[in-house]
Amino acid sequence: MERSELVQELKTLRKGRGLAGRVEDRVGPRLRSACSVLAEDGMVAIRDKVGGRLSELAADLPEDLRVAALAAFAICAEARQPLYQDRVRWAANRLDRDPRTVRRRVDEAIDLLAEMATGSLRASPPPTPESRWHTASLAVALVLDQPQPSVLEQRRIVADQEGLRSLDLAVSLPGGRSDLSVTVLYGGTLLDRGMETSDRWGYGLELPRPLSRGESWECAVLFQLPSLSALRPHMVTVPRQPCDQFDLHVRFGRVPPEVWAMEGAFQRDVSDPGYRGRPEPVDSSGEVYLRFRGLTPGLAYGARWADHR
Repeated sequence: MERSELVQELKTLRKGRGLAGRVEDRVGPRLRSACSVLAEDGMVAIRDKVGGRLSELAADLPEDLRVAALAAFAICAEARQPLYQDRVRWAANRLDRDPRTVRRRVDEAIDLLAEMATGSLRASPPPTPESRWHTASLAVALVLDQPQPSVLEQRRIVADQEGLRSLDLAVSLPGGRSDLSVTVLYGGTLLDRGMETSDRWGYGLELPRPLSRGESWECAVLFQLPSLSALRPHMVTVPRQPCDQFDLHVRFGRVPPEVWAMEGAFQRDVSDPGYRGRPEPVDSSGEVYLRFRGLTPGLAYGARWADHR
């Protein structure tokens, strides 16, 4: 695959609505190859594969180039404006740069994305953990009206390789693993992967038997925290793998004055006081329910609320 040809295909894709538009005829043969798009794939599958692959590659770019790229292709939900020039203006405001500078950043990002995509194909690397399976549905219930806050996570995954034996997952908390009680309710055996960062604990589920490619599997994990102080005022998922659907229920004890939905947000926006998201009402039961579809790996989805403390 020639890098220059892939660059041209990426520049074609950024026009109009980007990936938010009809993409069947706008994803060229080099880009299809780089994103493992099959001849029988429809518009939704093409959009998911291309958006997921570009997001994965963009994660290795400097922050300004990553923002420019995700906006240019309308991968970031907030930047899904109908015209490319509108998305450039959005990125310019986000980065505090003028639109001309952002256009240069987009071109630079496209060159690097093409280089990384063609380089990875030539190297033919082994499958990464992220490519071994994907999430068909994720349902999370956060209960905050009990002495011990709890999070119930129910997941249905689909194996993308033959003989899948385990799932690699992670959870982030201010106090790390020491404040967290974890119980597997069904679907596997807990594996402690240790702390990945100062506040992110990696864990896995060892499956009772290997899964065949295309086979689905369900599992559930219950997390319990010692107190509300062990929880940040948000509940989001940042998928490592593609995720088809995410349902979130939050049941508040003391209802916060404001709640916002976060859909396709950058990870740093989750804790940024200046970022709000879409306002969401709390019902008479003190609950918020959100549903997200077609989640992009590396971006944040969920809810954030005003902190009483």
